[in-house]
Amino acid sequence: MKKFILTVVALMSMTMTFAENEKAANLNTTESYNMTVNMNKLSQALGLSNDQVQAVSEIHKSFSAEMMFAAQYGKEEREQRVDNAIKRDLAYMNYILNQEQYRKYLTLLNITLHNRGIK
Repeated sequence: MKKFILTVVALMSMTMTFAENEKAANLNTTESYNMTVNMNKLSQALGLSNDQVQAVSEIHKSFSAEMMFAAQYGKEEREQRVDNAIKRDLAYMNYILNQEQYRKYLTLLNITLHNRGIK
């Protein structure tokens, strides 16, 4: 009987550990998709005008929301949603930014996505 109880306790501990590891992995995945940035620093890095700051801020809020939404899905659907969010973000930014600003933005976005393990 004592051996049975010890076995049950060991199984429960292992199950809780696996569940905790899975929960931590999901949390890390969700955190990776948080695209919140300091808009003042982004504005300075890109040399945005006052009008551009407002437009870029709104576009980025939408992009961040789409990325957080994508993080909630399974791998295949997540990848598709991330790709769509990135394409939409780049299309809007291409419309707002001049060629040099867009090139810098593209570089910053690629580095960010790479560092977070998304792309």
